[in-house]
Amino acid sequence: MYSNFVFETVLNTAHRLMFVAAELGIQMPAGQAPAIAPPAEGGVVTQVVYTPAAQASEPSMWPMLLVWGAVFVGMYFLMFRPQRKREKQMKEMQASIKSGDNIVTTGGLFGKITDVGTDSFIVEFGVSGRSVRMPVLKTDVLGVREPIMTPPPKEES
Repeated sequence: MYSNFVFETVLNTAHRLMFVAAELGIQMPAGQAPAIAPPAEGGVVTQVVYTPAAQASEPSMWPMLLVWGAVFVGMYFLMFRPQRKREKQMKEMQASIKSGDNIVTTGGLFGKITDVGTDSFIVEFGVSGRSVRMPVLKTDVLGVREPIMTPPPKEES
């Protein structure tokens, strides 16, 4: 009941605005202007005839596809390509490690390579004769690097 009232109120308001626009000579966009019957002798419009709107062409999908294509190309160049480049450099570095190199693992442990296997290294962890040899996967090696064992400089007061 309430929705009917609202619909009728909106429709009546729209009709009144169209009558006022027609009396003032305001042109509406093509395909939307109603054809208003001439007023009767009392000056009141008695009939409104609606003309069908111009056939609106459906929007093309090409602009949307181009936008999504640009998004994916941007994602490739901003995210995926640098990631693949880093992975390639990491694999090259891990393949170039040989026995005797000092390494750091992803866990932050420093060690020395004693033997190289197909998918792992035997790494010696520790110093001054108190060392442990453990197998470490090649993928767990972060880089070739020696630990810096110098004490930090003392601050003078």
